This record gives sequence, C-alpha cells and structure tokens, in this order.
Amino acid sequence: MLDNFEKKKKKFVPYPKGRQVDNDCVNEIQSLISKLPLRRDLLIEYFHLVQDKYRCIRKKHLAALSSLLKIPFAETFEVATFYAHFDVIDDKDEAPPKITVRVCDSLTCELKGSEKLSSTLKKNTNEKNVRIVRAPCMGLCDVAPACEVGHNHIVNADEKKVLDAIETGNTQTPHIGGISFEDYIKNDGYKLLNDCYKGNISVEEIIEELNNSGLKGMGGAGFPSGQKWKFVRMEPGPRLMTINGDEGEPGTFKDKLYLETDMHKFLEGMLIAAWAVEAREIYIYMRDEYPAIRKKLLQEVDRLVSNNIIKKNYVNIRRGAGAYICGEESAMIESIEGKRGMPRHKPPFVSKVGLFGLPTLNHNIETVYWIRDIIQRGFKWYANQGTRGQKGPHSFSVSGRIKNPGVKLAPAGITMNELLNDFCGGMEDGHKFFGYLPGGASGGILPATKADIPLDFGTLEKFGCFIGSGAVVVFSDKDDITRIVLNLLKFFEDESCGQCTPCRVGTEKAVKLLEKGNWDKDLLNELVETMGDASICGLGQAAGNPIRSAINFFGSHIK
Repeated sequence: MLDNFEKKKKKFVPYPKGRQVDNDCVNEIQSLISKLPLRRDLLIEYFHLVQDKYRCIRKKHLAALSSLLKIPFAETFEVATFYAHFDVIDDKDEAPPKITVRVCDSLTCELKGSEKLSSTLKKNTNEKNVRIVRAPCMGLCDVAPACEVGHNHIVNADEKKVLDAIETGNTQTPHIGGISFEDYIKNDGYKLLNDCYKGNISVEEIIEELNNSGLKGMGGAGFPSGQKWKFVRMEPGPRLMTINGDEGEPGTFKDKLYLETDMHKFLEGMLIAAWAVEAREIYIYMRDEYPAIRKKLLQEVDRLVSNNIIKKNYVNIRRGAGAYICGEESAMIESIEGKRGMPRHKPPFVSKVGLFGLPTLNHNIETVYWIRDIIQRGFKWYANQGTRGQKGPHSFSVSGRIKNPGVKLAPAGITMNELLNDFCGGMEDGHKFFGYLPGGASGGILPATKADIPLDFGTLEKFGCFIGSGAVVVFSDKDDITRIVLNLLKFFEDESCGQCTPCRVGTEKAVKLLEKGNWDKDLLNELVETMGDASICGLGQAAGNPIRSAINFFGSHIK
C-alpha cells in the first residue's frame, strides 16, 4: 500500500500555485520607483507612479510590488482598489483612454448643471479616446460647474471649454502664484519660528496665547488647538505631526485658497506647532484633487531645505488618492502608512497612538495658518474678530445660488442672513432664498426661516446641524429638496469605507429608498438613528443628517 503511494507521489507533477511574478515587470517597477526608498508605508506613492505612467495599475504591477515589499498580493490589491484614483485592471484588459475627464457631481455643481454637462460630453466624445466619469467635490464650488481634464481644472465649465481642452491636449497642471518665499522673508517671514528655535519665546507662552485667542481645529471638529498641544506634549517621545490637507467635504475650499495665496504662512505655523510638541517628522497629507498645490508645496519645502530653515526629509508630503474618508484623522494616518483609509476605533486617540504608533499632533491647514498672526499680533486681535460672544474670524466657503460665491472671512457668530447679504451680494437674480447647508454635506440642512442663528461651533447642534468646516451651500425656491438630499446621500454611499455595517448598508438602503421617492418618515428616522448610534466614525454618524433635516424642516415640500 505504501509502495503504491510512493509510486503515485513520484508521478505527481508539481505546478506553481498563486499569482506568478513577472521578472521583467519587477525590474520595470523597481526602475520606476527607484527615486523613493523601498518601504511598506510608501505603497500608495508607488501606486501613483504606476498609475501616472500607465494610466492604470495591472495585476502584474501589484504582484511586482508585492514581491518587492515582501507582502501578500491580497494586501496590495485591497489597498489599490480602495482608492478611487487607481484603475486596477487585469493584465489582458485594455488600458483606460489617454484622457480622463472628471465632472464634479457635488451639490453646487449639480445645481449649476453638471449632470447635463456630463451627459452632453458623453454624447460628443469618442469613448475610445476620452473617458467621462463623475467625481466628488474638487474644491471649485465658487466657480461651478467644474471638471478636470487630466490634471487641468476647467472652471465655469461648459461643453466648448472642455472639448477645447481635450482637442488641444491641455491636461497639465497650471502654475499657481501667491506670495513668494522672497517676499514672505522680506515681511519678517520665519522670524517667529527662528525666535522659537533660539528660545526667545517659550512653548507655554504660545499655548497660552492660542488658548486665550479661542483658536480651534478648523477642519470641522472645533477642538481647542492649545489644549491639543498640551495633550500631545504629555506623551513620551518620540512624537510626530500630521497635517490634514484632504479638504474633501463637499462645498469646502478655504484651505485651497490659503495655500494658493500665502503658502509660507501655513508652513511657518506648521513648523512652530511641530517645534512645540518636539515632533521628529511632519507628514502633510495633500488631496490628489489639488495637483497644482501639491506641486508647489514640494517646491517650497525644498526651498526651506536649501535655505537651511529645515532639514531634508523633516517634512514629508503624501498624496491622497480620492477617498473622502481620509479626512478623518485616523483614516488619514492609515493612508499615510500605506494602508486602506479606514478609521481606527477610539480610544486610543492619535495624540497617544498615532502615526506609526507614536503620539501625533494632527492639525488642519487653516488652523496652523493663523498661528503666526495670533502670536505676533496678540490673542485679542484674533479673539475680538468674533461677534455675539464668539471668538475669532471664521472662513466660510460659500457657494450655490448666490451672486458672489467664494471664501468669506467673517466674524464667528455671524448669521446666515448677514453672510448672504453683507458678504455674498444676496441671491442670484430670479431666485428666492429657501435653505442652506451650514457645514457641508454632513452638517445638516436649515431653512431660510432659521437664517438668524449665529454660525459657529456649538450654536447649531440643537437644530441637528453643525458648522463643521464652514462649507455653506445656498439653495433657492427653484431647487428640489428631495434631489438635494439624494445628491448628499449618494455621496456618502460612494465614500463609505465599508468597514462598519451600519454605514455601509445604511447609506445604500437610504439611497434606494430616496431614489424610489419612498419618504417613509418612520423608516427613514429609524435608519438614520441606527447609523448615528452604531457607526464607527463621523461619516456614518452624520450621513443621515440631510434626511433628518429635510423631514424636520422641509416636510411640507416632500412629496
């Protein structure tokens, strides 16, 4: 019996199991990523290099990267397919067309006709040469509708502008200006940072100024900035710092403006914050939808190195890949580490266990942008800009059915009526103010009858809303509230990371009900409550806010 088994075993011809690695492809990928060190946390950066070169990521590319990094193929596959900006295809499949046109379908762009534009472009382009896809907010709400031809942003887009860019092959990132390094230095730029390095001002003094000023996290959470520094400093070193530049909340574009106009003011504030917590390194996570800013940021960081303001590799810039969830701080940290951008369970918070397991100070771009002014001008300069008992100014990204959209630096505590009439020139001709989103897609919806409420952190919660990042979208009596809610819920359905069932399934079920016009209030309220109570992070917890707001404030307009 044993002899027969041995004979059969000898006749067995082994065959290779699993996906085989193409050695030529490994050499090709190795050459492509050769300017970067070979590290697991740089996986997403490698994906970008492959995507940029081949317009896609083939499975043989994933296998090559798996081989080089000594990680399972499944791991590279799950990370690549998580992000919207990577086109993962089979080896034998045809690559996407040379030109991809991304048409923004966020609320403001939809109000301004992006749906019709997308349909028209699909009819009038050859799908073999041009790919038309919808995309979430690009931070161009003030010049909506917007789209991106390659990396070229088309503002106030129409069919002619887009087709002209396609025909001329105008797909490159435009140059952005703003205050130069030389001009910034002439205006005492980096003097405060130098004083910090020399010990002319203490960390405690700066933290006290920040606390007295009322500066809060301007990414949406509104946590006191000075207090956050204290918490991080309490943890044993080494420590790190991250900057969340993934400005993905629909309707938000304030950080984009500050980076385009005065990038070094942001950089100096960031470096002061890093000095205060003794951060070993800084990681800036910049959204992929801002290619011109990312390009300039790389140049200006190199300039800081060449001028001996920082050491080489002290500031690292990581490129996002089209995932809204990475605006959540722990999901962003996962992405910086080269993983899927899935939020972590808390506690522990990132101030204790953050990037690479180290205590991490995380800030939004606008938050550190104000640091230099607050310290040099005094906390009262900042705090006294508020009104109705609120502290400081607030940067509102205002768009929609208004005459003068844009970033409006207004007193914290201003009302929507004041913001609309005093800063935005009122409603567009032929439109009557009907309602507004005070804090982007997740901040809920309020009617025009509630436009005299102070706008700031903590003032809107009793109405089921919040100010968030200050993304204000105004709509009129000519807009359908049910379509507005459907647009917002489709966004959340697309952007759910899928980690927790209440969010993943809840957003999908909500969209299906809304698409059918089924506004069963009891059912929808139960769904929203479940999502809010059981979701891991703010996306699922806030995704139902538009539904609840519509039922509470616009019930008579829902058919």
